[in-house]
Amino acid sequence: MKIAVLGGGHGCYAAAADLSERGHDVRLWRRDAAALQPLIDSGSIVLKDADGSRDVRIALATGDIAQALKDAQLIVIPSPAIAQADIARAMSPHLRDGQVVFLAPGTFGSYVMAQLVREAGQGADVAWAETGTLPYLARKHGEREVNVTVRAVRLPTGVYPARCEQHAIAVIREAYPSVHGCGDALSGALMNAGPIIHPPLMVMNAAPLQHFERWDIHNEGTQPAVRAVTDRLDHERIAVREALGYGGPHYPLADHYLNDQWMYGDAHKKLVKSGDWREHIDLHTHRYIVEDTELGLAFMASVARWSGTDVPIAHGLLAIVGGFLGRDLRRGPRSFEALGLAALDRDSLRLVLHRGA
Repeated sequence: MKIAVLGGGHGCYAAAADLSERGHDVRLWRRDAAALQPLIDSGSIVLKDADGSRDVRIALATGDIAQALKDAQLIVIPSPAIAQADIARAMSPHLRDGQVVFLAPGTFGSYVMAQLVREAGQGADVAWAETGTLPYLARKHGEREVNVTVRAVRLPTGVYPARCEQHAIAVIREAYPSVHGCGDALSGALMNAGPIIHPPLMVMNAAPLQHFERWDIHNEGTQPAVRAVTDRLDHERIAVREALGYGGPHYPLADHYLNDQWMYGDAHKKLVKSGDWREHIDLHTHRYIVEDTELGLAFMASVARWSGTDVPIAHGLLAIVGGFLGRDLRRGPRSFEALGLAALDRDSLRLVLHRGA
């Protein structure tokens, strides 16, 4: 299958290498031409995982998004949500009927990007899908080298508009057999694990993160008190899903630590053992804050307000992070209020999610 991978981060390089190794025709696009040049020159990515290290050739690495998207059946975007607006505008002129866009994860980006593409004048009938986590726990080790610690074994995925779900899931499963449908885009967005696991880890590890040059929030930073808050926050996420009528499985985050039933299977020990997450994290600029908290957690809290669900942990974390950032996070750019959805009743919202705006 012809696949475009858009972005230059850890997950993008992992996706380009992994999908190429499995026989797909992969074109990787990245805006930063200088950073992409080593890959253009070599024509390959060094993929490291439990099977060792090897060179994986990819069909194309390019700074021309039109070239990357041409004839692509599937467009994979494992980039952070903060990049989605720019990517949507860049890809808009080149989209065609029947293409499927897969955001991994999305932070309700399926709806946001579709709206931006429409506003740019693009009328192609495109399916936008988003899942609960990256398909890979991965870190880049060099300018064209990526280490994959774990691959996801379960990827619950929502589709916008939901009328396209059957087609979208079938296309994505050709690349990621672990994908399964979980309903519309809002259901998919409320599967996102990042806004659940990362904000408590950032807030409750704020002092060591600012004191030490490198700190592993998933090792020393994950202690019983932190886990208790994370579990309570995840209970709030599940309560929001249930209030909206979404059924299970909800993939409770506790399973990530306790058994092999979560999206990555039994991954926490492998994550810690790899050492790749002992890193420098800036409390003002890291994606765990600007993506998972300012966008993702604020989004979930806004859906909770709209649905009448009590989420004190979510609002408390937003207040604390807003305290050190110096701004109110309750009305973030991904909130229902900012997206113009807060005024809709449930039937109207369900119709928008099914048909498309």
